Amino acid sequence: AGSEAARARLRAFCDGPLAAYHRERDRPDLPSTSRLSADLHLGVLHPRTVLAEAQAAARGPALERFVAELAWREFYADVLWHRPEAAWSPLVLAGRFLRVERGPAAEARFAAWARGETGYPLVDAGMRQLLEEGWMHNRVRMVCASFLVKDLHLDWRLGARWFLWHLVDGDLASNNQGWQWVAGVGTDAAPYYRVFNPDRQAERFDPEGTYRRRYMGSAPARPPLVDHGVERADALARWDAAQAAARAGQ
Repeated sequence: AGSEAARARLRAFCDGPLAAYHRERDRPDLPSTSRLSADLHLGVLHPRTVLAEAQAAARGPALERFVAELAWREFYADVLWHRPEAAWSPLVLAGRFLRVERGPAAEARFAAWARGETGYPLVDAGMRQLLEEGWMHNRVRMVCASFLVKDLHLDWRLGARWFLWHLVDGDLASNNQGWQWVAGVGTDAAPYYRVFNPDRQAERFDPEGTYRRRYMGSAPARPPLVDHGVERADALARWDAAQAAARAGQ
């Protein structure tokens, strides 16, 4: 902890992983990210300090990609400053009409997701990393969030709250608006029809299974909690209904 340790992490990133950041930042199996999110969240490092160090160390697409990610944090902070309701309310009108599951069965599915027991190894590895370390790789955060919202059809706020409870970098602006991005209900949201396929994501970004083995270990394989193809179709149908309801409400 502390500013000296944070600056050491910053220097180590700039001297190493930054050079390949544009190519490897989505690989949870590699030490490819800065791991500075907690330092930025807690104010141990100022984003201008991070920007200056990065600009002194790199040029080209690697620097451009890293600066863009740094800017997202500032953008989300600015949105929350001007629109404080964005913390827990969807900014896209259709998001207010999106049907989500509730009741005992939904609660059981949420518990399985939270424990890392969905039967989808990349999702489960991410959720177990969260419980073990209080941190999760950003690509895996998106996959886990998509699974909760679009495969289990649960309210994005349940996942956002769970992440805030467990993440050492649990920043209200970045975390909650990141969840809204995945759910398709926030500012500059992902297209509603974008539904992460957890198996394809694993093949693409953890090709050797290194990340999954790291956090799943010898855990026995579980049958998938749901059929992704079926739930993807259901998610799209629910969104179509929400859009129709929003238009009618207007």
